[in-house]
Amino acid sequence: MRARTEAAIGLGLLVVVAILTTSLGRSRGGGVLPDPRASSLLTGPLGVSGLAEGLQRLRVEVRRFRRDFRELDGGSRGGPGSALLVLDPSQPVRGTEVEHLLTWTRGAGGGDLVLAGPGARAIMRCFGYTVDWRYFDSVQVQPAGGAAMVVEPGRPWPKVAGVLAATTDSVVSDSSRREDTGVTTCAVPPISRVDTLLLSGSGRVVGLRLTRADTAGSVLLVADAALFRNQALRQTAAGPWALGLLVGRYDRVVFDEAHHGFEEGGSLAGATLAWSRRSPWGWAIWQLTLVGTLSLLGQAFRFGPPRRVIERRRRSPLEHVRALATALAAARGHDVAIGAIIGGLRRRLQPAGERPRGDWRPWLGHLKEQVQSRRGADAVGTLIAVTRPGQSAEAVLRAANAVEDVWEELRP
Repeated sequence: MRARTEAAIGLGLLVVVAILTTSLGRSRGGGVLPDPRASSLLTGPLGVSGLAEGLQRLRVEVRRFRRDFRELDGGSRGGPGSALLVLDPSQPVRGTEVEHLLTWTRGAGGGDLVLAGPGARAIMRCFGYTVDWRYFDSVQVQPAGGAAMVVEPGRPWPKVAGVLAATTDSVVSDSSRREDTGVTTCAVPPISRVDTLLLSGSGRVVGLRLTRADTAGSVLLVADAALFRNQALRQTAAGPWALGLLVGRYDRVVFDEAHHGFEEGGSLAGATLAWSRRSPWGWAIWQLTLVGTLSLLGQAFRFGPPRRVIERRRRSPLEHVRALATALAAARGHDVAIGAIIGGLRRRLQPAGERPRGDWRPWLGHLKEQVQSRRGADAVGTLIAVTRPGQSAEAVLRAANAVEDVWEELRP
């Protein structure tokens, strides 16, 4: 494939990616998608930081729990007058965590629970209820007892996408992690009182408060965590209602943050990956990375048989000597060539750091005493014989071969 063709293909792919990114950004309003997690650490429209800030201003102690439920500590995380809020966790709550959470609520240092959204369905089932989630529908809510739909002008009650449904199981089993932790079970505790807090327009239950007969504690169940999010608290009547559930009843409120991805020991790489999944700019980066990878893979393979190239073999020192001898022979400088060849051998045999001085002929006369083999002695004799004036081109070649024999014999 030619370079121009590859450049045209790459430019076309970049144009396509730019068009897709632009259209996606316009369809999303040109901004980053809001984070959907109901976390008290998020200030976006779908976070619940407004609830935490409102509680703090009303002199309610607010804490964040950023560890596994198996590490719940009654002395520091609960106690009388405290509530643990599990608001639509984005990460699943495992069966072993549910067991520890229920043990914590039964202990002397435990507290009440506030469960909201389908993410808390595994915990709600242990109290006899589940969430009937409406993926493509929403219902209007109203306070129980037939209160007005509008508390004050401009602040209607919000819509929710789920309602509560009672279950008939007295013992709930969870076998989703049978291979890891086995089957976990929980027994539905006895309930002494059920208070209906919110209803849908058709009379379905949206919010309940259960009073337990075994511990005298309470569990608040809400079908949709949208009633606690910043957008609902700011624009609807859910704000005063949510604060009224907690203020005056609890001195300490603990928000579960571990199941929203804010557990202790998080990494920058994980946060960057999560941002790239919900941001149009992140999608554009992933698309460009994919295009670049495909381009590299396309250029890594040859199309067609490999081209034949001229093999260039490096010449040996002997070939250089023969070429020099040929050039000198053409200039009728055979004696000069022989002298240069012998002078070169003398320099190579000279100790390091010393330069040869004087004529090379006396040195050549003593060279025969240094060789030990018959081959080396014959080569020195050949060199002495070809130093007589008037030599031919054949003598130059004999001198070159003899020099190589002596070098192999006396090489340092």
